[in-house]
Amino acid sequence: MNDYVVLSDEQLFSLLKDNNEAAFNVLFKRYRNKLYYYILRHTKSAEIAEEIVLDIFMKLWKGRELADEIQVPAAFFHKVAYYKAMDFLRTAARHSQLQKLYIDRIEHAGEKTPDDQLIDAEIKNIFLKAINQLPPQRKLIYQLSRDEGLSHEKIAEMLNLSRSTVNNTIVSATNSITEYLKKRVSGKPALTIFLFYFL
Repeated sequence: MNDYVVLSDEQLFSLLKDNNEAAFNVLFKRYRNKLYYYILRHTKSAEIAEEIVLDIFMKLWKGRELADEIQVPAAFFHKVAYYKAMDFLRTAARHSQLQKLYIDRIEHAGEKTPDDQLIDAEIKNIFLKAINQLPPQRKLIYQLSRDEGLSHEKIAEMLNLSRSTVNNTIVSATNSITEYLKKRVSGKPALTIFLFYFL
């Protein structure tokens, strides 16, 4: 492994796509602490930060055949960590007692670069189109669950449906959105990778 330490990130990523575990280990040691402290600043939880870091590297290894599509590894790690941290905050914000704290933190994060903003805008646009292509009732149930944070029981009560119908509808909506996204991001490898981590 010592020979790999002197290699650039780009060289390590090139080796990574060829299943080189030594290159992966060097990348892990090179970026683990940077990502951990970056995520910790957002989540304020050492346990969550550690879990997110491990998840990032686990998915990187699983998707290593895409490594040659990543032109700037450092930017890739930063943006993936950003999306993962924001995803955690969005999830946590569904709990009423934490909602205001985390929404304020998201709005005032001050960490977005121009590239982050462009990617955010493109992802939001694609997600919006994916949701809008759903049948009306499926779209409504999905939005009540994901956007409003309502439980399946509450949605079932509001719409006079069974809980299993609501659950199955959300699963179907999620699958439909995922398939839509896969088709729409073809030819955009970087966006494909970010969506993979984001979903």
